[in-house]
Amino acid sequence: MTITRHHGTGRMSRIVEHNDTVYLCGQVGTRGDSVTRQTEETLAKVEALLAEAGSDKDHILQAIIWLSDMAHFAEMNAVWDAWVTDGCEPARACGEAKLASPELFVEIIVTAAKRGS
Repeated sequence: MTITRHHGTGRMSRIVEHNDTVYLCGQVGTRGDSVTRQTEETLAKVEALLAEAGSDKDHILQAIIWLSDMAHFAEMNAVWDAWVTDGCEPARACGEAKLASPELFVEIIVTAAKRGS
């Protein structure tokens, strides 16, 4: 059983690989940007980290989305729905939580399979 950790900070790793599964820490966009822009930036970060770990958005198994306010649900979903590939929708949960900064509106946590798994 091998666990590989990437981009460790002493507090967390941005990517953890175990067997053929990739776990990403929570990703956020730029503080103060709109919900739309933060969601776009967050999903771009997710894609880049998954690519680094040998996966992609079509291999996401589960996504957990935290919103600072559920009033942002429709705006975030407009970006999400345009981003996710039809037929490759992951299991997903979305809830409201206080995020690390009041200027953050969206945080996304992803678990994915590696390509070819």
